[in-house]
Amino acid sequence: MPEHIEVILRSITSFSLLLIGARILGKQTISQMTMFDFVASISLGAISANLAFNTSIKAHHTIIALTIYVVILFLIAIISLKSRKGRKILAGDPTIVIQTGKVLEGNMKKMRYTLDYLNQQLREKDVFNIEEVLFAIVETNGTLTVLKKPQFRNVTRQDLMITVMPEQKMPIELIMDGEIIKSNLEQNNLSFSWLESELRKRDLTKHEVVYAVMAANGNMYVDTFRDDIHSPIDKE
Repeated sequence: MPEHIEVILRSITSFSLLLIGARILGKQTISQMTMFDFVASISLGAISANLAFNTSIKAHHTIIALTIYVVILFLIAIISLKSRKGRKILAGDPTIVIQTGKVLEGNMKKMRYTLDYLNQQLREKDVFNIEEVLFAIVETNGTLTVLKKPQFRNVTRQDLMITVMPEQKMPIELIMDGEIIKSNLEQNNLSFSWLESELRKRDLTKHEVVYAVMAANGNMYVDTFRDDIHSPIDKE
């Protein structure tokens, strides 16, 4: 077999196996990456890359290695799900870095966490004064969670005793990229005729709509292909 054909086939196989592995391991590995997940992801990436282009290594050897890695990670995920002690060993514990407005330097030193980085993380949470913070915790995936002191928290409708209309469902997407989402209509007992009548109220047809969604309060948002904006902002 020509080498370039082999590389193409190996690359397709590598990508397919990596995608299957990611599906097996679940979304949490991607969205909330702990130190263990980070190391595991690098290892999977390295094995997949070798499978794709390193023709000096037999393909079935790298496939076996990749499969073993995925199985090990899956088993560890099961252990973490069922054992709190296992989770602590693999992911570690969250670390408090601010308590009642005071920076805990000892905890920060253990993590090699600098004040500059702490301030950056706080600013991303719209906190510019450390005295506003009741607790700040570095989670196991490296993100900073901040609880402000009561006097600095945002006021909610409940605090003001304002009546709130209950919402029992998620927003329902009705049209996406100009195509009616039939399954969403059927699952929510909505008909095509109802959708067409709602569009007619706005002097629209389904062919003019790029996106339509019904909010939890029953209001419908519609965006058309034609925006009628004379000077659109187009800056990257």
